Amino acid sequence: MSQDHESALLARVPDRLYIGGQWRAAAGGRTLDVHDPATGDVVRTVADAAPADGLAALDAAAEAFPAWAATPPRHRAEILRRAFDLLQERTEELALLMTIEMGKPLAEARGEVAYGGEFLRWFSEEATRIHGRYGPNPEGTGRMVVSQHPVGPCLLITPWNLPLAMATRKIAPALAAGCTVVIKPAELTPLTTLYLVQLLEDAGVPAGVVNAVTTSTAGEVCEPIIRDPRLRKLSFTGSTAVGQRLLEQAARGVLRTSMELGGNAPFVVFDDADLDQAVDGAVAAKFRNTGQACTAANRFIVHRAVAEEFARRVTERVQRFAVGRGTEDGAMIGPLIDARAVAKAAALVGDAVRRGATVRTGGSAIDRPGTFYAPTVLDDVAPGSDLLREEIFGPVLAIVRFDTEDEAVRLANDTEYGLVAYVYTADLARGQRMIERLETGMMGLNVGVVSNAAAPFGGWKMSGLGREGGAEGIQEYLQTKYTLTPSPFVPGPATPGLSAPSLSAPSPS
Repeated sequence: MSQDHESALLARVPDRLYIGGQWRAAAGGRTLDVHDPATGDVVRTVADAAPADGLAALDAAAEAFPAWAATPPRHRAEILRRAFDLLQERTEELALLMTIEMGKPLAEARGEVAYGGEFLRWFSEEATRIHGRYGPNPEGTGRMVVSQHPVGPCLLITPWNLPLAMATRKIAPALAAGCTVVIKPAELTPLTTLYLVQLLEDAGVPAGVVNAVTTSTAGEVCEPIIRDPRLRKLSFTGSTAVGQRLLEQAARGVLRTSMELGGNAPFVVFDDADLDQAVDGAVAAKFRNTGQACTAANRFIVHRAVAEEFARRVTERVQRFAVGRGTEDGAMIGPLIDARAVAKAAALVGDAVRRGATVRTGGSAIDRPGTFYAPTVLDDVAPGSDLLREEIFGPVLAIVRFDTEDEAVRLANDTEYGLVAYVYTADLARGQRMIERLETGMMGLNVGVVSNAAAPFGGWKMSGLGREGGAEGIQEYLQTKYTLTPSPFVPGPATPGLSAPSLSAPSPS
């Protein structure tokens, strides 16, 4: 990929805020720089919103809400479908843009475009399937009408690791339900969201329905929006600590909230597992997105009888990984997002090694421009090691050995998180027991990737609230209304003997 091609693409990406259908500068002309983590170079400078800009975006969303909520579902569906089609046409541009600002290999970026696009297609179909119900009340005195309505203006806060898919996973159901939105992307990867918003504009999304604010001061910009009584929904993907603070702020307005927070996924390999499948699954579950995914396996809990062979095979695979800038031919592992991520990986690996873990391969940062950490396999990680408690968010595979099924379950559940788990076994009954026993919102049984637009994504415990994707995803943006109407049957000559039943309590005998 030539530098001229990259520069031409970057020049086409909007560099301003999108509010009320207009691209505009931030208050005071503030700007922030966007860096390529593979080189450290500044690749684009964009508007840096102030609190006044955030409230202006909410103004636009609130003003646009009544008309958008009243827009026929079929029309909303057609706009989302056009957005999906445009996304397919612009796959290469979006993939390259994500590789530049986030660092993932270009092949993976193309995969994210496909995955992110599916939310636009899925929710374009769900827009016309918003259901209610009608029926008699038990007493027969009336008819119950239960209907679903859009919750109102929404604030969507997205992370840096999957900048397209996390945006479409929130925007698509919100628009399908009839809500308007303000989206605040991560400071580190704002370009993909700005490109997406322009694409939505091209697809026919009316002014004010989608508004985008990029900022380096997320707390200052988002808190006034959250405190504003016009906001009715908050959706956030990110760390548990930030999610807890946002929940505290949202409590004042009793906002509907969706929280997709931290993870600490176990990957359990039993002694009867197909090791070829298990190694393939381990590589996919750990090293996709350079390990920077909330669904990434963090703790590999492997039966002692097969642990040595599993470690040998997975180490051989990892040693063949090509590390480089995502645009380089054959690159499989890109940079971590910034220097803090490299320091965190180094600290967690160092702690494990001091406690007795064996480094099978990798184990250090790579001495080259950018923020690269070597793909790493650690074996015999000791209980109490920090990386068994903390989400590493990097290319480090840590193996813990176990002897019994009960021990595997205990180790897998020994975390405050419960987003996803992976289990490999040939025993169908054991697989069913693990479905019942593991404390997790999602599970892959003999598969290493579970995410799908048609499935409900979300966790248990400290991993969050609510679900994104699937039939459940649109419900996060709808609220229920119950209406009681009189019975259509009126007692009279035409219906002899029909009368309203008495609702008085029977007299004690």
